[in-house]
Amino acid sequence: MFNGFSRSVKGASHDRSGLVCQDSSSHEISESFAVAVVADGHGSKKHFRSNMGSKFAVEATVETISRFFADPEEFEANFPKNHKSIIKNIQKQIITIWNAKVNEHFKDNPVTAVEKRPFTPDELAAIPVESYYGTTLIAAVLCKEFTFGVQIGDGSLVLVYDNGETTMPMGYEEANPANITASICNQNASSMFESFYIPKNDKKKVIAAFASTDGLYTSFGSDYDFLDYHTLIASQLVNIDAFQEIVVKNLIKRSHFGTEDDISLSCVFDAETLEAQIPVLKQKVAENKKSAQDRRSGLSHR
Repeated sequence: MFNGFSRSVKGASHDRSGLVCQDSSSHEISESFAVAVVADGHGSKKHFRSNMGSKFAVEATVETISRFFADPEEFEANFPKNHKSIIKNIQKQIITIWNAKVNEHFKDNPVTAVEKRPFTPDELAAIPVESYYGTTLIAAVLCKEFTFGVQIGDGSLVLVYDNGETTMPMGYEEANPANITASICNQNASSMFESFYIPKNDKKKVIAAFASTDGLYTSFGSDYDFLDYHTLIASQLVNIDAFQEIVVKNLIKRSHFGTEDDISLSCVFDAETLEAQIPVLKQKVAENKKSAQDRRSGLSHR
């Protein structure tokens, strides 16, 4: 029923500077649920292990969602009436597992001489270990009866419906001034999450969910173009094995000629419903192209 993909590409600026890719992405598919997740390590001076932090964040999310779906029927029965408290519990468990992974990694890998070099002893001592691994996190979950997602920090989450409509249910979360952003490493991280919940609807159905780090959103000139991009991808997902490589090439191009940042994109979708709606999606793609042409010529303000 469900399918998906997840890919991360290294930013052009990181290629030039020799930095590793600080993004991570993953997805998990089962008979009862599908989860798409991305994370963007902060990369600033005190977050010098953020590439590992983002890796642990996506792992912690997949592990947490899998645990909550251990009994799918019970979870789907309880979630609609208790979704606010359950989502908060999911967020807390993600943080708990992430912290455990961070502490285990730090225990086995003390700060090296190279990592210490940019700091005075006092400066390093003032940084909490968790901050070494600071990262954002975005995850979307599809199941038979509902869709939900969580986010901390910048990046975006896009839903595609069976009528071709696309939305960002949590909007686009931008970094705060001075490059300060909500982070899973913050002491009050559990209170900094955004979330959404969409119950099953007879009029329209979520058929695909995309999570991406901020390097993708900022490579577009407008929300219209960004959302249209996801409609286009959704219209091609029936050929996912071949199409993945096309997507990766496009992400690399967007990094090199756009923001030059790392970019991650993860997607999960209802394969059966999406395939049935391909004509609708392709019609929407054609309409979007026309609207984009009108906007560029100043004839429309959709």
